Amino acid sequence: MTHVLIAGGGIAGAVTAMSLHRAGISSTVYEAYPSGADDVGAFLVLFHNGLEALRTIGAHQPVLDVSFPAERIETLSHTGDSLGTRPVSGGEAAEGAEGAAGGRKLLGPRTLRRATLYRALHDEAARRGITIEHGKRLVAAETTEDGRVRARFGDGTAAEGDLLVGADGLHSMTRSLIDPDAPSPRHTGQITVCGWAAGMPPEAAPAQGTYRMIQGRRAFLGCTTAPDGEVWWFANTPGPELSKDRLATDTPERNARWREHVAALFAEDASPAADIVRATGDGIFTSNAYDVARTPVWSRGPMVVLGDAAHAAAPNAAQGASMAIEDSVVLAKCLRDLPSPGEAFAAYEELRRERVEAVVERSARINDRAVPSAARGRGNNRPQSADGSAGAVGSPGDEGSASADGSPGAEGSVGAEGSAGAGGSAAAESLAPSRKTEGVRVPEGADWLLHYRIDWDTPVASASASTPTATGS
Repeated sequence: MTHVLIAGGGIAGAVTAMSLHRAGISSTVYEAYPSGADDVGAFLVLFHNGLEALRTIGAHQPVLDVSFPAERIETLSHTGDSLGTRPVSGGEAAEGAEGAAGGRKLLGPRTLRRATLYRALHDEAARRGITIEHGKRLVAAETTEDGRVRARFGDGTAAEGDLLVGADGLHSMTRSLIDPDAPSPRHTGQITVCGWAAGMPPEAAPAQGTYRMIQGRRAFLGCTTAPDGEVWWFANTPGPELSKDRLATDTPERNARWREHVAALFAEDASPAADIVRATGDGIFTSNAYDVARTPVWSRGPMVVLGDAAHAAAPNAAQGASMAIEDSVVLAKCLRDLPSPGEAFAAYEELRRERVEAVVERSARINDRAVPSAARGRGNNRPQSADGSAGAVGSPGDEGSASADGSPGAEGSVGAEGSAGAGGSAAAESLAPSRKTEGVRVPEGADWLLHYRIDWDTPVASASASTPTATGS
């Protein structure tokens, strides 16, 4: 019986294990964190496609139980004036609406903290009898003489299995083991800051189920109100890649510096953005934003990557978690239906590559609108200032100005994915017209992205015979 080693215990790792379990394939998850990652990451939205993929393996209800709906977008200008309200992208398929396939009601979108999603998925995996080992950071792997794989971990231990699935995120060790020349993640020219503000007056807090997107002169802020009245917010700010130490908010002083830095970006605006930021206490979360435009090689021998390890999108499209969930279910189907791992990996890549690379391109385009200097800096991983010269934009810890350069104001700029996992904070933009950039076609409309469905019961054909479709596999 096939046994799969899964490197990475985040969203992708847990869902991969549950998908394989449903396919009749055993697995063990190896999580780098010593006792879980319950305190990692900010918050995210799971859209219809991600929730429907979870429903395919019967794992959606635990997520619905700990999340709240995201139903509409309200946009404000820097003057505080409303620019209109509309349904969240794909709102015609909002929770309770009739779906296109068989009239089934569609799920989502839903908002929740990343750590809450992590815990819900881990608890569900444990309920199904799946083993998750902690403190197991993958450091090496090799193919054995009999074609199996031996994974080695940072604590000196090792494990053997038939396959190794790299669900180990943006800075994936598995990706490097498969292809030492694989491209590194590129910084998008954006720093995302998130927080939680309590006690906001009604005029400053969005209505329940609403994401309020504020197009400031120098930064972009989005926020929503949780059921307990707390306002969850993210701010997209232009800036260079920062070290972990520069991003840290682990002391009251560092937390306060970031709070004041972000509030200063909105201080000259007449919107409620600055007040929301200043009402935030401890717990501000900061992250560099990255993407991986294209990973040429997804598999080698008994090893394969999925989720951010294969195709990381900038957080702006808010699809990181949903893409990883889709990958996990499709890979499990391919391993279930095809006679060899090589055939399964080829079919999985054929079914997924075009779709996920379109999402990466779409998110990069939104990022470039949100952070104008980023478009010039993304290619060489060195973000530039607004005048075109390479260099740092102000941020806490910089000498000089504490404010950021640039003028986001982009429709649809969205929030942060934590460096430890997949996901975005919110989604605000209409799906853009079809555009082809660097060989990647971004389809028109919403259906290709949000109405993607995976038919668990239909067998997967081999890669030579299969054709990716808008409805999945």
